[in-house]
Amino acid sequence: MVTELAIFFILAALLITSSLSVIFQKNAVHSALSLVAALFLMAVIFLTLRAPMLAVFQILVYAGAIMVIFLFVIMLLNPRAREPRKLVWWGGGCLGAALLALELIALLLPAGGGALVTGSTAAATFGSPKELAESLFTDFVLPFELTSILLLVALIGTVVLAKREA
Repeated sequence: MVTELAIFFILAALLITSSLSVIFQKNAVHSALSLVAALFLMAVIFLTLRAPMLAVFQILVYAGAIMVIFLFVIMLLNPRAREPRKLVWWGGGCLGAALLALELIALLLPAGGGALVTGSTAAATFGSPKELAESLFTDFVLPFELTSILLLVALIGTVVLAKREA
């Protein structure tokens, strides 16, 4: 129980640090890289809760697809925001922090490959595809649709702003 709590606090500290870095970075690309690190750390926290499907969705949807859109918008609207030397150092630091968190989890996992959370702590079906689909399409239909409309409007706005400058 003590190691599980220690792992959680380490992950939480890294997540808070990268989240604050998203807010306080002056460069938009650096801020986006901090957001990627925060999203990966959230995926690791989902893994510790025995929700591998949510962790995979976190990486594929948010750290993958959404961040590609964000970076596309940043580079389209402000091409001078890229600073390769600082970007490499910052990206390496965030990647190193994420890898450190993954290594700590791998080292502290039980030898049998068990999860950190016991069955009494989390429900057995938490994070399963069936539970996720039922929750998404019954409890969260309106927020799900509003999010998709918001992303569509943001994409259209980006195209309009890019055509105005060209």
